[in-house]
Amino acid sequence: MKTTPEHDQRIAEMTFASVYPHYVTKVEKKGRTVEELHQVITWLTGFDEARMQELIVQKVTFKDFFAQATLHPNAGLIKGVICGYRVEEIETPLTQQVRYLDKLVDELAKGKKMDKILRTP
Repeated sequence: MKTTPEHDQRIAEMTFASVYPHYVTKVEKKGRTVEELHQVITWLTGFDEARMQELIVQKVTFKDFFAQATLHPNAGLIKGVICGYRVEEIETPLTQQVRYLDKLVDELAKGKKMDKILRTP
């Protein structure tokens, strides 16, 4: 699925710190915890809680955030639609990675079981 260069640029320049509070609000509204959110982020990126906090304080862009991440080998198993895009069809790697994160947070908020979210056998 093609995204526009402007869309990709906007996502690349967005900071993780600006989106993180929205993730927290979304999952807590639905009865999930910040600890579960961190588990999902850690699974996808390899960042522990301390590293996540450093990246928030540094106000890194999503471009830098994912450049420093070690994407989980099963990240490619993340499928479905988020923000009007089918994540497995997004052609721009960074945009796809950000949408992977969005999709995982969405699944957490929707009450999916953690083993399904983390794509464990």
